[in-house]
Amino acid sequence: MATTKKAAPGGATKKTAAKKAAVKKPARRALKNNVLPLIKDDPWLEPFADAINGRHQDFLRKEAELTQGKQSLDDFANAYNYYGLHRLDDGRWVFREWAPNATAIYLVGQFNGWAQEKEYALNRLDNGNWELILDEHMMHHGDLYKLMMHWDGGSGERIPAYATRVVQDEATKIFSAQVWAPAEPYAFKVHDFKPNVSPLLIYECHIGMAQNREGVGTYEEFRTAILPRIAADGYNAIQIMAIQEHPYYGSFGYHVSSFYAASSRFGTPDELKHLIDDAHAMGIAVIMDIVHSHAVKNELEGLGRFDGSYDLYFYGDSKREHPAWDSLCFDYGKNAVLNFLLSNCKFWLKEYGFDGFRFDGVTSMLYYSHGLGESYGSYGDYYNGGQDTNAITYLTLANKLIHQVNPHAITIAEEMSGMPGLARKVDDGGIGFDYRMAMGIPDYWIKTIKEKKDEDWKPTSIFWELTNRRADEKTISYAESHDQALVGDKTIIFRLIDKEMYWHMMTNDHNGTVDRGMALHKMIRLVTAATINGGYLNFMGNEWGHPEWIDFPREGNGWSYKYARRQWDLVDREDLKYRFLNNWDNDVMHLLGDCHNFQALPINKLWDKDDDQVLAFMRGNLVFVFNFHPYKSFADYGFLAPVGEYHGVMDSDNARYGGYGNIDEGVTHFTQGDPVYDSAHLGWLKLYLPARSALVLRLQPAPSRRPKK
Repeated sequence: MATTKKAAPGGATKKTAAKKAAVKKPARRALKNNVLPLIKDDPWLEPFADAINGRHQDFLRKEAELTQGKQSLDDFANAYNYYGLHRLDDGRWVFREWAPNATAIYLVGQFNGWAQEKEYALNRLDNGNWELILDEHMMHHGDLYKLMMHWDGGSGERIPAYATRVVQDEATKIFSAQVWAPAEPYAFKVHDFKPNVSPLLIYECHIGMAQNREGVGTYEEFRTAILPRIAADGYNAIQIMAIQEHPYYGSFGYHVSSFYAASSRFGTPDELKHLIDDAHAMGIAVIMDIVHSHAVKNELEGLGRFDGSYDLYFYGDSKREHPAWDSLCFDYGKNAVLNFLLSNCKFWLKEYGFDGFRFDGVTSMLYYSHGLGESYGSYGDYYNGGQDTNAITYLTLANKLIHQVNPHAITIAEEMSGMPGLARKVDDGGIGFDYRMAMGIPDYWIKTIKEKKDEDWKPTSIFWELTNRRADEKTISYAESHDQALVGDKTIIFRLIDKEMYWHMMTNDHNGTVDRGMALHKMIRLVTAATINGGYLNFMGNEWGHPEWIDFPREGNGWSYKYARRQWDLVDREDLKYRFLNNWDNDVMHLLGDCHNFQALPINKLWDKDDDQVLAFMRGNLVFVFNFHPYKSFADYGFLAPVGEYHGVMDSDNARYGGYGNIDEGVTHFTQGDPVYDSAHLGWLKLYLPARSALVLRLQPAPSRRPKK
C-alpha cells in the first residue's frame, strides 16, 4: 500500500512506526555526513539511512563497474547488437551466442534440412561466447532456425536467447526462430516523439483479445480499429500487455520465453512498428508491459537450461524457482544477466520506438520472499535484510538507462508493498521509476462493494484511501485493471449488476439494480480519476462496463475464444446502455486531459459529511461533488467554496450518461456570503444533489476591472 509521508505503511500511525523502528546512532551519524534527498524529505526514514545509503552506493559501484571504459549505461547496454543474428556490411551473416557451459553448438534450420553440418558449427571465443559467420546465400529472410546445443552429458534444441523473431508451427505447436530481414523494412514516419502526458491517461490493452471476433487479434486489427477508438476516448497512452514472446497464450504474456521477440501470434515486427508509429501520429504514447521479474521454465522455448546448466541466467540454488508462479528467477547479481536485461530495455526503446515500460512483478523482485505472506506494517519491514539488493540495483540501473536512452520515457512499477523511494529519482536515493501503481485502490473498491451496504459508504474513508500516498512519489490510480476482469474475479460493473446485465441493459428497460450499478460505476471512476497525483489507468472495455470475464482458451473451456475478446458491438449499439457509460468515461478523460498538469494541482477538500454521504473537493478551478447516498437527494445543499460564479461542466444524472436529467445544467451558481464567516474569499455554494450522483463545476475567472477613462 502506498502511503503519505504522514503515515507509516499499512495504515500504521507515526507513533506505531516509530516504536517499531529503533533509531540507531550509526544511521544518524551517516545522515549528518551525507543526507540523500529521499531521507531528508521523510524523517521517518532516518533510522534506516545506512541501508538506503548502502543501496545507493551498491548502484553507483555497479554502474561504474559496468561502464568501465565507456561513457554511460547507454553505451554499455548493447548486447543485442552483438549477440543473435545480424547482417554484416558485406552481406554475410554473423551469429553469436553466450553459452559458457556448451561443448558444441550448431545452427540448424530450413537452410540445411535441420542437420548438424560442419559449416554451420559455431566457433568458441573467449568468455563463453560463440560465433558463426555465413555467406550471404546460406540464410534468407523467412528461414526458420534453431540451435542444437551440446554439453557434457546431454544436448537439446534451443531458441537463441537474443532471437528477435520467434514463430510457432500451427500443426506441431513447435516454436522456432525466424530470420527477419525484409528487403524493405518498416520506416517510421514520426520521429522524436515526445509524450504529452500531463496527466498520464493510460488505456491498458491486450492485442490478442482486443478484437470483436472469436480468435486472436492482430497488430493490424488493433492499429486500424482500436487505436482510433482510444484517441477518440481521450486517452493519451496505451499500455500493451503480452508483447514479449510467450509459449502459452493463456499466461496473459507473463511467462516469457523470448525476451527480444515481439509475439508473432499477433503479426510481424513491421506491423507492430506501424501500430506504434500510428499511435504517435495520434499523440498517443506507447508503454510496454515488460516482464523482467521471472521467466518461463520451458527449456525448448525458453532459457531454462539454455546451455545445459541450471544457473546461466537464473539462481542455481533454492531461489531458482518462484514458489507461486511456477517460473524461474533471474540472478541479478551476474553482470551477464544485467547486460541481457538492460540491453533488452534499450532494444524495445530503440528498435520499436516504445515510450517506456510498466515493470511487472516488482514486489517479487524486491524481496527474497517475493512479498508472499508479508504485511509491510512499518518502515522497518523494508530494511530488515529480506531485500534482494541485487534486484534493487538492477531496477535502479534500468531506470537510469531508460531515461538516458530517452529522457521522455515513462517507467511504472507494479508494486504492492509500498517500498519508499521506488518512484523517486536515482540521484535522490530512489530506484528511479516515474510512477508506481496505486494497487490498494482497486482492493478498496472491491472490499467496499462486497462488504458494505450502500448506506455505509463513507466519504471520509473514500477520500482518505484515494489520497493516502507518499507526497514525494507519483502514482497511477485505477479503479480496476485487467486483474479484476479475469476468471475468478469480477469487474466493478459485474459486482454491481451481476446477472441483471444480461436482461436489462436495453435503453427502454428501467431496472433498479442496473440503475444503481451504472450510477455507482460512474461515481467510482470519476472520484478515482479526479484524485490522481500522477496518472490514471483503465483496462480496455471496462470504461463502458464490458460484460463477461476474460478467459483465454484452455482445456477447461474447450479451448474457446468466446471470452478472450472485447465485444465492441455492444457499446456501438444505440439501443443498449453501455454507450452511456462510455460517454461518461470519454468526457471525464477529455476534461482531465484538457486541464494541463491536472495531476499536480493541489486537492482542496471543501466538504465531507458521512451522515449525508456527500464529498466535495476542488482542483484548480474545478469542483467535484459526490452524493453517495442511495436514496436521499438534497436541495440547496451548501458548503463553503471560493467566492465566485460556478458553471456546470458534467453531471452524472444527465440523460447523455444514462441518468434521469434532474439537474438543469444551464443554471449558474453564485456563492452566497455568510456574516458568521465574514470572508471575502469563501462563500456558500448551494447545489441540488440527486441521490447517487456526481457533479463537476468550473469556477469562472472574476471579470477584469478596467479603470475609468
